[in-house]
Amino acid sequence: MSGPLRDAHGREIEYLRISVTDRCNFRCVYCMPPAGLEWLPKSDILSYEEIAGVVAQLAPLGLRRLRITGGEPTIRPQLERLVEMLRSIPEIDDISLSTNGLRLPELAATLRAAGLDRVNMSADSLRPDRIKAIARRNTDFDPIFAATAAERAGLSPIKLNVVVMRGINDDELLDFARLTFEHDWHIRFIELMPVGEMRELTWERVVPSDEILERLGTIASLTPAIGPARGNGPARYFRLEGALGTVGVITPMSHTYCGSCNRVRLTADGRLRTCLYGDEEVDLRTPLREGLPLEPFFRSALATKPLEHQLLQMRVGGLRALSQVGG
Repeated sequence: MSGPLRDAHGREIEYLRISVTDRCNFRCVYCMPPAGLEWLPKSDILSYEEIAGVVAQLAPLGLRRLRITGGEPTIRPQLERLVEMLRSIPEIDDISLSTNGLRLPELAATLRAAGLDRVNMSADSLRPDRIKAIARRNTDFDPIFAATAAERAGLSPIKLNVVVMRGINDDELLDFARLTFEHDWHIRFIELMPVGEMRELTWERVVPSDEILERLGTIASLTPAIGPARGNGPARYFRLEGALGTVGVITPMSHTYCGSCNRVRLTADGRLRTCLYGDEEVDLRTPLREGLPLEPFFRSALATKPLEHQLLQMRVGGLRALSQVGG
């Protein structure tokens, strides 16, 4: 066992998404059942020290980029402690956070000081009543205020992720796109994906990326653009003429991007998941707590990483909710 971390298809794995909790303070219609889920026992959740231990073992093998996810990661206490631990690992180049943004105004500066590089924020509406309906929470959350707070703290580039749902929020596509004329932000429109108990939302609600781009083109001409300098993942980016920022589309339903996948996921309870929608998982928590080296288990997991997901075959690997694995 030597050399870089590669899967059976030759893809070099350098990116780990780390779920720090399965809990969330929202119940978004596309992500979690209204009543929530049965939460993991606290004893099953990896401690910050254990998470940092996993990364410390894998970083010398080629791991370079980390994303902290949930559930909603900012509801786990003292998240900055984990950021500091991960930042101290020499091989790690980039640490990002995926969040619903609710706590960003109060936490952005602290997380930046701890070593966080950037943030991706969910923003499925700009309208207060609709935000409450989609999140199923009575909140006064303002995504523009939260994104601005993150930007002022130095957490750039700012990416806003919009899950587009026909008849629910697709009438706000142009409102989101117009933000790029005022801000050097990256607005990414994500095709709705089928997951477990939210699967009834899927086909009639999906707005294909080609339609999204056609509708955006009614504002101004669109030209292909280079995405953010850091974290340029599966999105295809475009710039509206005269805009400061970009718009992008992420297309799990209409145009798969699995061929270049370089990521795996660590669940909150220490399982390594090699495909968001696959069935393949390897337990890292047990060998970690027994003091065993993790490299053999990690390489074993990579050997079973599938070539591509099977969303179009309506196979979602037994997931009940995206919150279980952090999206």
